[in-house]
Amino acid sequence: MDLAHGADVSRTKQALVRRINAFLTRPAGGDQRPAFFDIDATFPALRALDRQQDVIAQELDALLHERERIPRYHDVSSTETYISATVNPDKAWRVFMLATVDGEVQANASRCPNTMAALRQVPDLLGAFFSILDPGKSIPAHDGPYTGYLRYHLALKVPRDNPPSLRVKDQHHTWQLGQSILFDDSWNHEVTNLSSGTRVVLIVDVLRPLPLPYRWVNLFLTKALGRYSEEVREIRANLRKYA
Repeated sequence: MDLAHGADVSRTKQALVRRINAFLTRPAGGDQRPAFFDIDATFPALRALDRQQDVIAQELDALLHERERIPRYHDVSSTETYISATVNPDKAWRVFMLATVDGEVQANASRCPNTMAALRQVPDLLGAFFSILDPGKSIPAHDGPYTGYLRYHLALKVPRDNPPSLRVKDQHHTWQLGQSILFDDSWNHEVTNLSSGTRVVLIVDVLRPLPLPYRWVNLFLTKALGRYSEEVREIRANLRKYA
């Protein structure tokens, strides 16, 4: 593929994604859609993870003994290079992938049986991973790529000094150990981390609740098409290097 043709394909893809996002944003509330959500009112099944946080944290601790073997986000997905490698590039944002839109990552899932048992109680799950930030590693402002999902965080390790914070749109949240949040990843957001300790959250993406027929469209785009995307194929290929 020549460079000009490749650029045309990229622009066409970006235009298509923008149209899809606009279509799904409308029933989600448009520019008035929330930044953060009440978990109990919006997606109560996620509380299964809150209830199992102690055993999830135990499995995480075992993984962190080999943290240097856990890949950085941009080593798994090149599309995440900007948010993973540009700010504080000498520090790492590591991800331990448990599931993607095309299913569980078996090599990793087998090391976290209790975490996976809890995740299997969550319907419409699109992805899950441990997100591990080095001390002082921040994440620059960016928009999530797709409006059709919501993102859950369960805080498993939070430094006591200068605990890192998350801005979503114009709202701010400081992580608290053992507490969970649900937010709209499609809004502009960033992480400010000036702490001297490691921050770890379990990230879970779930299908955004939408009325019909938007739900059917969202299901088709994520389950039928998303699993065959170039990004997912790249992630799967790269994860095999770290199995």
